[in-house]
Amino acid sequence: MKDILLLIEEKQRVYSQSPLFEFMQDESIYPAKRLAFAPCAAPFIMSFADLCKYVLRQEPTNDAIQAILNQHTYEDDSHWQWFLEDIEKLGFNCSLPLNDSLRFVWGEETKASRLLTYQLYTYIAQSEPIEKLVVLEAMEAASDIFMSFTKPITNQLQSITNQEYSYFGDRHFEAENNHNAHSHDVNKFIESIYISEKTRQKSVYLVDQVFELFTKWNHRLLTYAQDYQVLLPLNQQFEKEQMLEVA
Repeated sequence: MKDILLLIEEKQRVYSQSPLFEFMQDESIYPAKRLAFAPCAAPFIMSFADLCKYVLRQEPTNDAIQAILNQHTYEDDSHWQWFLEDIEKLGFNCSLPLNDSLRFVWGEETKASRLLTYQLYTYIAQSEPIEKLVVLEAMEAASDIFMSFTKPITNQLQSITNQEYSYFGDRHFEAENNHNAHSHDVNKFIESIYISEKTRQKSVYLVDQVFELFTKWNHRLLTYAQDYQVLLPLNQQFEKEQMLEVA
């Protein structure tokens, strides 16, 4: 399993060079604008709880690997509540008639988020516990990189708004890093798992596919963020601060 974990680390390094993350690091752009992809990301983020509850989790189980998966799902399946809190605080909670909301959630703009969910569902549903674990490890690696770029933005925003941002900020970041499923003993156990050549080949394929999916997702999020018009009073304050810094 060590070879697969090393492959995930390499894919993670490449993923960290995504143009979306370059955009998110551009401090000349108002912080909320750098998170303006959030509505576009909603279908995946909100459906992640379903992936945890209904696909990754299987109970009861006597399988040690499945038990790790189950533990992880219980720690992750409520984070969508933090996302909704941040949507409100970021000023993205626009009021829409139900039909307009449905058109957005199932429209072209959010297609990449839906496909990300559907395709991950397919990979997980067609996999044995060890292969599910590989998919989860790749997903978590992508998430870790994503959170490492959102956290500095929310720290900057907090200094402007005096509000804490749970999903994109410290609370979620710390929760991910303090998973019981990521304890030293669990990590050692995962590293020591023996996998057959057939499983290794499928695991390499799954890792490639997961990072390809997240890379495509990033491209769509970037386009959405660049096109999104952030209309916040605080935007003017930020622009004034930027002008003072230049002066």
